[in-house]
Amino acid sequence: MNIRKYFQNLDWWLIGAVCLLVLFSLMCIASATHVNLGESSSNVVKHGVFFLIGLGLMIVAANVDYEYFSQFHIPIYIGNILLLIAVLLIGVDNKGATRWIAVGPLTIQPSEFAKVILIFCLAKIITLRQKELNSLKTLLLLSGMLLLPLILIQKQPALSASLVLVAIFCIELFIAGLDWRFIRTVLLIVVPIVGLILVDVSLEDPLFTDKVFQPHQFNRILSFVDPSRDANLYYQTEKSISAIGSGQLTGKGLFNGTLNQLSYLPEPHNDFIFSVIGEEFGFLGCIFVLAVLLFIVFRCIVVATSARDSFSQLVAAGIAGMFAFQTFVNAGVSTGILPNTGMSLPFVSYGGSSMWTNMIAIGLILNIRKKETKSLFEGGSL
Repeated sequence: MNIRKYFQNLDWWLIGAVCLLVLFSLMCIASATHVNLGESSSNVVKHGVFFLIGLGLMIVAANVDYEYFSQFHIPIYIGNILLLIAVLLIGVDNKGATRWIAVGPLTIQPSEFAKVILIFCLAKIITLRQKELNSLKTLLLLSGMLLLPLILIQKQPALSASLVLVAIFCIELFIAGLDWRFIRTVLLIVVPIVGLILVDVSLEDPLFTDKVFQPHQFNRILSFVDPSRDANLYYQTEKSISAIGSGQLTGKGLFNGTLNQLSYLPEPHNDFIFSVIGEEFGFLGCIFVLAVLLFIVFRCIVVATSARDSFSQLVAAGIAGMFAFQTFVNAGVSTGILPNTGMSLPFVSYGGSSMWTNMIAIGLILNIRKKETKSLFEGGSL
């Protein structure tokens, strides 16, 4: 292996953006778990360790022959399903949800890994059935691949992970060239249903939504549709918006966020870390984080558009969509433009499984780009 050419083929801009974002996240997590809250710096140290392990996973993902492993997409998919079933059987409960499996001193969240696994497996199936993509048989097969993990994840429950899987599914089908007739039909069905749900939730005596959704999910939609109905339901979003607004242009400074330091923000180191950024680093801090994440998504899209085959293109596009969707939902929830749901901010929110999933995804992007570069400058040699 030519080491010099190997390093030249790496996307150092992408790697640098990820490292910059993680370094910034360490400061944010340190503030979110400041000593004033009676907590130690253990979460900061853990997040740093998660990142270092993630770097190792990224290096592995960047160097394996992903095209070779794609032929084992069915065993990989089955392994993912078995992990999700294991969560329901031997999972660790936390705050009424069972989403984790204990592995020694660590707890892993299989629903996070399910995201990149679904990207990988869907891309392979779509590639194998590219000419039959718009056939009912293929669409039913792909829908079944989505539905099975979706049901298992909803049993945990983990609504945010379910939404990401649906977003990945839609993005990959769109990129693959799904016929507009299907897209139009789905929109004609889904849009009225969403409207009906919002109207039904707002009623004093709902017809069906309180029976279909779990109580906490129903309450979150209700707080979004009609915040005045119950101030307690809108409490988290209200405090988040107040924190971001109080930061104004430049913020109050690190460790000086009033709402953050006085524990008014829920899950400040995870789901609502964007609120911490807004309060302590202001509008400029929020723009910085969103700009870096947008740059990461942009680099993934560039790799997707230059990929030499449809499988690589679909994997890169799915990863770009995953990052973009999670960023939009996390920032949207924090600013009150979306109903409250626990969605991590890529590379910024605290969490090992989330960090490792994202780093594996970045590794795959580096791998795809490296192969594309070699095919251009080394006569297609792999």
